[in-house]
Amino acid sequence: MANLNSSYRDSSLQIPSNSGSSAGVCMMNTKWRDEQHPSLINFIASFLSANSFRLNFVPIAPDCIFNCGGLSVAFIFVTNWDCENCEPIFCRVRKLKGQFANLYVVVSLPTKEQNDSFVHSYFKYGMELGKPTFVPVQDLEMGFEKIVNIAHSRGTCKRQDVLSKLKAERKQSVQGMGNFLRVVTSILGIDNHDANSLNQAIGSIETIAKASKEYILENTDLSADKAETLTKFFRDPKFYLSPKIN
Repeated sequence: MANLNSSYRDSSLQIPSNSGSSAGVCMMNTKWRDEQHPSLINFIASFLSANSFRLNFVPIAPDCIFNCGGLSVAFIFVTNWDCENCEPIFCRVRKLKGQFANLYVVVSLPTKEQNDSFVHSYFKYGMELGKPTFVPVQDLEMGFEKIVNIAHSRGTCKRQDVLSKLKAERKQSVQGMGNFLRVVTSILGIDNHDANSLNQAIGSIETIAKASKEYILENTDLSADKAETLTKFFRDPKFYLSPKIN
């Protein structure tokens, strides 16, 4: 096993450390944990803690599941590639890829013999490129650092996607409010203040059109004349079809 302290110092992972918040949660399979060397588990615990991840041990199907930015990413972490008996690994991959939309398989292949065996077996058992993604690594510490990198990157992309959608929705909302103001202020005698008051107290143009004069007076600061103008505009064809002179 590579030196843990050296691997830890050389990690390329850049996650802002903030003692007041968590970068995410790592749920680790208790059975997988018990099969590993204690030094690897100690490294994992220290690495996650230093990068503001919480670690929980639970009975789950994958070896670990990360939740970052509202996205769950599952991992199979093969720490001991058996060149003579790799079929169970691919059977497990086929089973889990149908259960988890975001699944990665990280495989530690420290020797040329193991790497050659993996490449041969990958095609022998009919794996499709990227379905799921396999990540070969040279040592265990590098493998787990890759896992955290992938989980963090996917979570960051998810957050950015959510923020982009929120910005788009806000833009649509602003545009919708602009259209609302243009329509309502086109009614003779109704100004921006009146339109904003109607929007906040009553709502959409459709709702305003159905509101009675009394309801408008009760819920806004519009005058009786303006409330009557609104009800006539939406309900009296003689009023809204007649020419308006400003």
